Amino acid sequence: MTDNERKMGVVGHLTELRMRLIWTILVFVVSMVIGFFLAKPVIEWMKNDPAAENIPWFVFALPDALRVYMQFAFVIGLIITIPFALYQMWKFVSPGLREHERKAALWFIPSAVVLFLFGISFGYLVLFPLIVGFMSNLADSLGAQEAYGLAQYFRFMFNMVLPIGLLFEMPVIVMFLTRLRLINPMRLNKFRRYAYLILVIIATTITPPELISEILVAIPLLLLYEFSILISRVVYRKQLREDAEWEAEFGKIQADEEENTEESEEKKKVE
Repeated sequence: MTDNERKMGVVGHLTELRMRLIWTILVFVVSMVIGFFLAKPVIEWMKNDPAAENIPWFVFALPDALRVYMQFAFVIGLIITIPFALYQMWKFVSPGLREHERKAALWFIPSAVVLFLFGISFGYLVLFPLIVGFMSNLADSLGAQEAYGLAQYFRFMFNMVLPIGLLFEMPVIVMFLTRLRLINPMRLNKFRRYAYLILVIIATTITPPELISEILVAIPLLLLYEFSILISRVVYRKQLREDAEWEAEFGKIQADEEENTEESEEKKKVE
């Protein structure tokens, strides 16, 4: 391959990547518009949730209501866009994968969506009510009357729930990167102590400064990392078997072709 062909190949890949990013951004913008109109029924449903039914909500500034609508529009748009973005990523990398790797990688999309929704559900249904209850009990112990701003309430919720949903993508991301041979279980094992530290820091950052909440977030994240190592090990072993089969099937053919080429060159020399 000449330098010009190599440069044209790089330019082509960058052009394709740019187009896929543009399409993903357009889908996200349209999804946010849809989310803006879906925000009101979702908010009304959340107002009847047991975690918030006893909390009086107030608007402390004129833009607060619009801010809440935009927060929900962003989250709904993100949920809608994630499958499309993952599909675009798969389409971009699939030409460099083998046929069986391409089919296996396609299954990452529904898995990633399910894990993201599961993470959001865990954060909203399990963790968030515990923290709200803890904060309410603290306010009651001080004899204070609760009066939460609408925008502040949902900002607090999204700042906790969204990162958990994204962190639950860890096993799928590790599986995908292992398939691309960018990481392997040995590297993940070597990086374990630093990963634990980073995950604990994340857990303490997205939760209030309260030990029980931090533990409730940190333990699932650490278990997810160990589960990711297990998945990476399974994928890596399968890759080793596939490489061995490929070598056994095509290595002999390649050796025969090289031998035939050498014989032809020797015959030409003799002639």
